[in-house]
Amino acid sequence: MIYYGIVAVAVTMFSIQFLFNQIFEKSYGNGMRAMLVFSGGSNLAGLIVLLIINKFNFEFTPFSLLMAILSALNMMAYNYCSLKALGKINLSLFSVFAMLGGMALPFAVGILFFNEELTLGKSICFIIILASLFLTVKKDNSKSGYIYYAGIFVLNGLSGVLSTVFQSSDYEKTSAEGYSILIAVCCCVFSFAVLPFFKTDKAKLNIKACMSMAGYGILSRVANLLLLIA
Repeated sequence: MIYYGIVAVAVTMFSIQFLFNQIFEKSYGNGMRAMLVFSGGSNLAGLIVLLIINKFNFEFTPFSLLMAILSALNMMAYNYCSLKALGKINLSLFSVFAMLGGMALPFAVGILFFNEELTLGKSICFIIILASLFLTVKKDNSKSGYIYYAGIFVLNGLSGVLSTVFQSSDYEKTSAEGYSILIAVCCCVFSFAVLPFFKTDKAKLNIKACMSMAGYGILSRVANLLLLIA
């Protein structure tokens, strides 16, 4: 039962992190440079917390690095779609796309590729997820930005899939903490390396934007670590 409790805590943290997405989007913007700033800043904050949790131990294996790179690229794409979507839809609708995608895609992949048992309870839950998404989309009056909504749905789900691939693999790998640190490092490196190639935004970083990056990064990285452990 303890692992169900860990998952519940992680999901609660994920639900709160969406608020920080919205605060940053309103404070700084939602363009490509904004995504890079948000990705780099939030993962830097998350990295510091993860290093403290792991007692500043750094772990490495080639497979873990490869999976960390894929996870980092997926996360950066998700951040971009998130900021763009929040410029068009409200936080409640955004959270539905993100949370349902995070549940539906790993569920389907687990059944199809990881020989997980398909029970009546799981089937009913999956139908409810699809119905919830359908009802939510019907309520959205906006006709633009569907590519970003789809991105949120798929990319958030893909994050769970990549975590499952990492944990179920027989290749030599790091601990969950070490893997989480590698992802945060990759996100920081990619974001800060590409950032100089984009023109400076008119908006300037302020306290609200910086605090939202820190809040999002800490919640996101710790919540993902909890899911890896569970």
